[in-house]
Amino acid sequence: MSGNIQLLSDTLAQARNENRAALIAYLPAGFPTVDGGIEAVKAALDGGADVVEVGLPHSDPVLDGPVIQTADDIALRGGVKIADVMRTVREAHEATGKPVLVMTYWNPIDRYGIERFTAELADAGGAGCILPDLPVEEAGVWREHAEKHGLATVFVVAPSSKDARLVKITAAGSGFVYAASLMGVTGTRESVGAQAQDLVRRTRATTGLPVCVGLGVSNPEQAAEVASFADGVIVGSAFVKRLLDAPDQAAGLAAVRELAAELAEGVRRDA
Repeated sequence: MSGNIQLLSDTLAQARNENRAALIAYLPAGFPTVDGGIEAVKAALDGGADVVEVGLPHSDPVLDGPVIQTADDIALRGGVKIADVMRTVREAHEATGKPVLVMTYWNPIDRYGIERFTAELADAGGAGCILPDLPVEEAGVWREHAEKHGLATVFVVAPSSKDARLVKITAAGSGFVYAASLMGVTGTRESVGAQAQDLVRRTRATTGLPVCVGLGVSNPEQAAEVASFADGVIVGSAFVKRLLDAPDQAAGLAAVRELAAELAEGVRRDA
């Protein structure tokens, strides 16, 4: 079974052909429950997200801010397993036909086994993995297995990344490049800032891969701002916060669907 890297590439290319940025949503698996998490991912895709990143909850995240950490803690206390992450990917992709990636720190994959993880992710219809803490110098074995199974390897670049480092990172990646808009952790912010635009410009100078921006986008206005210079807009904490704030699951799913629709409008208009 081959993964869906081609579907991911085609989806991002289609957005570009429509003269807009792609909307990429992030939601952790197992939150608020495994079944509830699956429904939330489907709601984001049905609402207008082009792609979803399914987070593999981790007890010691380095990139995720307090909102996602809270959701991860709920998922971990609920006993979420890698099998549940794979099920989330499978059911979301089968229900919508859209590309679904996993975002995970390296330790769970290392413990689970690279071949086992990549084979199961491809079998579930996954499009690839975002690996924020895996150095490209240590990614050779992962990349080999990911490529064999038709999975994208998405690396993260930051405003602190020097140009020579960007060349190395983008050469090793596939699918798209995740550009962290600022130094720090995920979370909603008042503005995304000029750092992100400069990082996209510098990253594009090194690669033909789409460059998608995350960290800080939470509303249609910010989505429009980022869409004016990036190939994709990544939104996570704002979706998770809608679920955390909802009085019940039905209200949470409606709020996720509504936010996805608002952001989808944002990426389709001029900032």
